[in-house]
Amino acid sequence: MSAADSDPPALADHPLTAGRLEKFRQDLESGGYPYRFEREATAAELHRRFPDLEPGSETGVETSVAGRVVLLRSFGRLMFATIQDGSGRIQLFVDRSRLGGEGFERFARLDLGDWVGAAGEVITTKKGELSVRITSFTLLNKALRPLPDKWHGLQDQEQRYRRRYIDLIVNEDARRTALARTAIVRELRAAFERRGFLEVETPMLQVRPGGALARPFRTHHNALDLDMYLRIAPELFLKRLVIGGFERVFEINRNFRNEGIDSTHNPEFTMLEAYQAYADYQDIMELVESVIVEVCEAVAGGTRLRYQDRALDLTPPWRRVAYLEELSSRLQVEVSFHRPLAELRDLAEGLGLEVAPHWGKGKIIAELFEKLVEPEIWDPAFVVDYPKEVSPLSRDHRTDPDLVERFEVIAVGRELANAFSELIDPLEQRRRFEQQMRARAEGDQEAHPIDEDYLLALEYGLPPTGGLGIGVDRLVMVLTDQASIRDVVLFPHLRPESTP
Repeated sequence: MSAADSDPPALADHPLTAGRLEKFRQDLESGGYPYRFEREATAAELHRRFPDLEPGSETGVETSVAGRVVLLRSFGRLMFATIQDGSGRIQLFVDRSRLGGEGFERFARLDLGDWVGAAGEVITTKKGELSVRITSFTLLNKALRPLPDKWHGLQDQEQRYRRRYIDLIVNEDARRTALARTAIVRELRAAFERRGFLEVETPMLQVRPGGALARPFRTHHNALDLDMYLRIAPELFLKRLVIGGFERVFEINRNFRNEGIDSTHNPEFTMLEAYQAYADYQDIMELVESVIVEVCEAVAGGTRLRYQDRALDLTPPWRRVAYLEELSSRLQVEVSFHRPLAELRDLAEGLGLEVAPHWGKGKIIAELFEKLVEPEIWDPAFVVDYPKEVSPLSRDHRTDPDLVERFEVIAVGRELANAFSELIDPLEQRRRFEQQMRARAEGDQEAHPIDEDYLLALEYGLPPTGGLGIGVDRLVMVLTDQASIRDVVLFPHLRPESTP
């Protein structure tokens, strides 16, 4: 079979790709493309090294660069090409007298999107554009499909997510967000390491999912003939490590929850979880505030930001908000555990919430807060002292038996972090798990299962411990001014495209 016999019809029959495919076939017949290229400088390195050259300057510095062609202009015996590498863009100055007639003609056959390597002298043009005046070039690979129009980019939002590789080529905002995410994760890791935390890894596949109230993804291990679950949280394994003597541990990794998809939820998402022995939730408030402020200052240059055209101030100290007091104040009616269950149910339903038959007071109160109060909190606040019913792993509040010592960091109307004084009593933990199993029997698919091995670990003694989880994707959204989690996840989950 010849190369022509195997040409994909979608390429061979389309006027925008047929010519590229023919050039590709000719290149293969002439020997194909190289396996490597010796690049001596990136675009960013050249801009850093030569920031203030006068127009028309010659440096005498020879170098080689490589990247994708994103702009081509021809002026008779001169051509200009802009190439984009992982660090930025640099212009190639192509002079027929320097490159030679045959080389100039080969360069003229390039198309936008092609990968090239080129060598020559670093100069500035008469207009002051830093460039490499090339004396040789190598076509590294042919782009068989054209890039989107440079002025309009990739306009269809779903296609931006589905074809992220194209989005990164033509959308500078997408590239900046991806680079910012890397910087944020790096700064988070460094902040915890500076505080003496040990980074660890815990299982993604678990026999029983625990550490959060969520629906898991289920799978099967063939060799063991065992049903398993993608983890919903690393919490119970990290606390096992504290029991084992590691006093400060953290993990940055993926969690998986078989739930809905919206602007702040993706079924696969990144969390940072950390646990500190001899600490309570007050200590963890100080920890999370200082860490997020450090990351914000390092990545965004300060704590006063704009998010979705609205001022956002992360300057510490963040205000403390009592959960029940804030809920009562916002609704202008007392919401407390002193009110009968029927009254709380009527209140919630009167405000438009659907209340499941098995919900207790704590669950109803939590739904009221999440739906009606949380979206109204803009600047960061520590919302403290949550209902025990929705916090099965948190330690009892010191003064109120209906509450636990738990807080969430709420900002821009959503949860950014969740933390608590960890429950260290194995007998109380068993009672909490049993309550969760009763809720599961009554229809709550997010209820926490009983983890007997974790209960066994607790019986060996967990010291007073504070723990926290930071939603990395949501933090990136705030620090990069993105409204959707899909814009900060490189490959968000989408339904497969239908096939004809």
